[in-house]
Amino acid sequence: MAGRGTRHGPLISADFPGAVPVRDSKDPEGPALVFPADAWRSFVAATAAVEFGGVRPSSRSAA
Repeated sequence: MAGRGTRHGPLISADFPGAVPVRDSKDPEGPALVFPADAWRSFVAATAAVEFGGVRPSSRSAA
């Protein structure tokens, strides 16, 4: 069964209930890494909270 990806999200397929398969968007027919859904939610939340040492987006717009 084919999954469907979005511009801002992973490929999600009914073939993987309770899991999130993630593929390289440049190779949509390639292999997928499959993560438990709760682990993926935690990863997304940590990324949004910049818990991996990233740089927070500037609140000032570029002039």
